[in-house]
Amino acid sequence: MRPSMLFATVAAVALAPVPAGAVELISSYAVANGTDLSGLSGTGNNRFGGFGSDLSYDAATGTFWSTTDRGPGGGVLSYAPRLQGFTLDIDNVTGKINGFTLTNTVLYRDGANTFNGLNPQLLNGSVSDLGRSLDPEGLARLPNGNFLVSDEYGPSVYEFAKDGQFVRAFEVPSNLVPRDSNGNVDYVGGAGTITTGRQDNRGFEGLTVSRDGKTAYAILQDPLVNEGRAPDGSANGAYSRNTRIVAFDVATGKQSGQYIYQLESVADINAGLSKNQFDADKQGRSIGVSSLQAVGDNKLLVLERDNRGFGVDDPNGKKPVGSKRVYEIDLTNATDVTNVSLAGTNTLPSGVVPVAKSATPFLDIAAALKKMGLPVPEKIEGFAFGPRLADGSYTMIIVTDNDYSVTQSGSGQQFDVCTSGVAGKGTNAQVALGASCPDGMTLLPNMVYSFKVSAAEYAQLTGAVPEPATWAMMLTGFGVVGAALRRRRKATARVLA
Repeated sequence: MRPSMLFATVAAVALAPVPAGAVELISSYAVANGTDLSGLSGTGNNRFGGFGSDLSYDAATGTFWSTTDRGPGGGVLSYAPRLQGFTLDIDNVTGKINGFTLTNTVLYRDGANTFNGLNPQLLNGSVSDLGRSLDPEGLARLPNGNFLVSDEYGPSVYEFAKDGQFVRAFEVPSNLVPRDSNGNVDYVGGAGTITTGRQDNRGFEGLTVSRDGKTAYAILQDPLVNEGRAPDGSANGAYSRNTRIVAFDVATGKQSGQYIYQLESVADINAGLSKNQFDADKQGRSIGVSSLQAVGDNKLLVLERDNRGFGVDDPNGKKPVGSKRVYEIDLTNATDVTNVSLAGTNTLPSGVVPVAKSATPFLDIAAALKKMGLPVPEKIEGFAFGPRLADGSYTMIIVTDNDYSVTQSGSGQQFDVCTSGVAGKGTNAQVALGASCPDGMTLLPNMVYSFKVSAAEYAQLTGAVPEPATWAMMLTGFGVVGAALRRRRKATARVLA
């Protein structure tokens, strides 16, 4: 039976406890940097890297689609953002990834012109003119095959055709637009310049579409710049846990609601760190959301992470990682905060209910990697359910953004980042862009991970009707499901030996 045929709601299953080992890490696959299929020339323009900002799976063709971000350089170097299409050789029995094949590279275009990762000031000569400046982070496919892409500069949501052509822009909620103290729009300025709206480089990071294709959900990576409170009493979102999910009506492109998602607290993350703990002002800056996936009516999975792990800023992975986790959330009883301001406070006003969030993670990615003896990358940014396996379980594929294994100087000169190891030891070096790494070193790879989600867990998440054999297994494992009064998630990732 195809996944698209499995979407009838089963109330009894939703109440059943999650069996141990419901989510298992199966394999890790490193994708080396190379040349993509863009047809562009120059190492900085055609490098196949940095493709894991988000992920979507087309079951009809077996193709995974991912998006790059604005490219290396933090918006000060020219780069054409793009979609990358690829297939994975996944063992139908075990779920192990045995191979990777790049099949498509699609540039985001507006007519004959490509979008560019340069910030609006450099590309358009104005901090208030978005133009074709694009920093894509979230990706979702619509029923018609087109893509929705969320952008950090706006923050914006755009629709693109399958060939990368721009179709339309969604409405940007006014409270999210970055403005200075005079009320002027400023898409480039940072803290101290922007006084309201999204924080710099903290726009729409995650994006998904409901199963019926009618509602899109976009989430800010972190709280609005003014929706938080610093110890000195000033409004500062870097101290807050409260970020926003925006629901959009896909047909009209207009927002239909805003909801509060609460990040893990810095105090809880620090409790697991014996050194290099996060300061209080990293709550709404170094802890954030990377990806969303709709799994049921008003139910989403949220990938939340810190900014630690191996990457261009820590090529040997020496800093301790705090958190890389996927949580299940439910928007059903959350308060619509479209017209509610959290300016100058880290707490929610009386009567405001955030989205319900599972008390324990659906999947603890960092714990699963560590248990298998694998290093933890910094930018775990995209995930999607992949093909169904022979036993009825589903793969969950998780991808990283390696920043193209490129860093840059203050003047904009780019360098390749080379490393001899990413497991907390080894050495690293910077070389000219496109030059060979020193002996014993390689560029940082993009990582692709395969997890297996049991048929029972998939049914609980999506409300899907299990196959008859799965029903028997679930009833045997759960006992009398009608006697379950509440669902308490206890499963964390169990690693296959």
